[in-house]
Amino acid sequence: MGQRLSKIYTRTGDQGETGLADGRRVSKDHPRVEAMGEVDSLNSQLGLLLAELQLQLPACPALAELQQVLAPCQHRLFDLGGELAMPDYQAVTAAHIGQLEQAIDRWNEELGPLQNFILPGGSRLIAQAHVCRSEARTAERRCQQLNALEALRPTLLAYLNRLSDLLFVASRLIAKRQGIAEILWQEAEKPD
Repeated sequence: MGQRLSKIYTRTGDQGETGLADGRRVSKDHPRVEAMGEVDSLNSQLGLLLAELQLQLPACPALAELQQVLAPCQHRLFDLGGELAMPDYQAVTAAHIGQLEQAIDRWNEELGPLQNFILPGGSRLIAQAHVCRSEARTAERRCQQLNALEALRPTLLAYLNRLSDLLFVASRLIAKRQGIAEILWQEAEKPD
């Protein structure tokens, strides 16, 4: 692959702009940079979830499947970030979305129907899956904001949407496989 970065700091961004791979310079709060940043944040949170899963494997080997499904998602998110940085680059495909959908369907079959809204929590691992889910939704919103200005490929947007769905189902599956009860939302009592 060769050397990608010979120098980490370039000083070219000190004035509030950054360079895109196509040579354009944009402000660091440009919607494209915002979208790239949110995808990066999601990828970092997913890395934390994967590290937590790895720690739990000795006590709960049934979590290995989640790790196998989620680990490639980090690579796809990096690809997705590449698509945002280099608008002509295309890496995320409909097949990648299909892989997420297959996992969602398989896991949902094991879980059964959702009986009520659930709250993030129950264990650190479950809560981290929910953090990733909410980060995926934020990344999707930022990409939709960019899409309103500069059209993005529908596949890119669909991947983020499906990934957030996968992470929601993953949180439920973690709870089930760890034997932890989901925290069900309880509606506030209404005043008389």
